[in-house]
Amino acid sequence: MIQFRAGYSRSILLQLVLLSIILILIILINLEFVADIYFKNQATRVGYVVNSSILVLFALGLFRIISLLMRYSLEESALNRFLRNVEDEEARATDKISKNSLIARRYRSVVEISKHNVAVNHSALASTLIATESTRLSLPKFISNILILTGVFGTIVSLSVALLGASNIIDSADGLGNMGLVIHGMSTALSTTTTAIVCYLFFGYFYLKTVDVQTQLLSGIEQATTLYIMPRFTYQTDSMLHEVGNLVRALREAAEKMGRVEADFAEAGSHMNEMIGTYAESTDNLDGSIDEIKQLLRTGFRLPE
Repeated sequence: MIQFRAGYSRSILLQLVLLSIILILIILINLEFVADIYFKNQATRVGYVVNSSILVLFALGLFRIISLLMRYSLEESALNRFLRNVEDEEARATDKISKNSLIARRYRSVVEISKHNVAVNHSALASTLIATESTRLSLPKFISNILILTGVFGTIVSLSVALLGASNIIDSADGLGNMGLVIHGMSTALSTTTTAIVCYLFFGYFYLKTVDVQTQLLSGIEQATTLYIMPRFTYQTDSMLHEVGNLVRALREAAEKMGRVEADFAEAGSHMNEMIGTYAESTDNLDGSIDEIKQLLRTGFRLPE
């Protein structure tokens, strides 16, 4: 039996929606505090630029993850349908399945290779599929790796702004006017770091879950290939020897049945011979009885011979 969860990607999508709603509610509850950190008393545009960059990367990666989860949901449905077709012994295992699904393409690949009387290299097919699907996660992987670094970059830039303000305080006679720039730099460093950490935790969790979805889907496809596709169209030495052994066993059973049938026919033939002999004897006795009756009739009615 295949170890496969048909609705795993949909459960991850549901988790994403629920956590997004919770995060939005937390922001709305603390909206005034968030506005004080991110929008009020901004002496420069550094905070706007860095935080916007982090959010754009986060949104781009999250959109890619959602699209992958939706695609894998369709692939899971196709694989689940394929397994039902096999269990119901349908004429074609790919009935009512999209031709572009992974399991349908795997099925066609094995059929096409078997038509040329060539051994199917399952390991090569599996490696090719893994390599192809791993490229779909390249963008989320890249964003997951650099997301936390953007917060570090924002912190460094903000501290540079704060140091610039501190330098102006030291160099100028009236340095109190630049104190706001120092405070702004420290505040921007805090906001960019907070944004990067929150986005990284949220995005990293669902990136790992997307990897899990992909892994279990590919595992299900390889299990289906091993259990249901390969035995239909490929023959190896061990499998052929097993089939020959089953054939010899079936022939032996058929020969034994034929021997029993032959014995039954022989017994039936002997019974038939006995019945024929009995019938011949009865016929002879009947002829004698008829002659006797005829003689009695001639005598009784005084008929001529």
